Amino acid sequence: MERYDKAAPPEIRQNDGSLTSTLRTLLFFTALMIILPIGLYFSSKAFVFEGTLGMSNRDSYFYAAIVAVVTVHVVLALFVYVAWNEGSRQWREGKQD
Repeated sequence: MERYDKAAPPEIRQNDGSLTSTLRTLLFFTALMIILPIGLYFSSKAFVFEGTLGMSNRDSYFYAAIVAVVTVHVVLALFVYVAWNEGSRQWREGKQD
């Protein structure tokens, strides 16, 4: 594999780094998309709505689901923002070459 990297033209090595960066970003936001809504759903249900506010079990399910849905939208918006900036940065770097 080292031999391939040394023999590859700079364009291929640059694309390989770009692909690695893109996959890293995708995996990061995938983990956020799984962990954050589920974690906030259960923690807000137990600690905020039932514990602090004293809501019933049925009401706390409803409001915790709203918190999870808002969290999903925030994570998606952050992903779009990061992907947009990463793509425009790569486009500018490619244009200057």
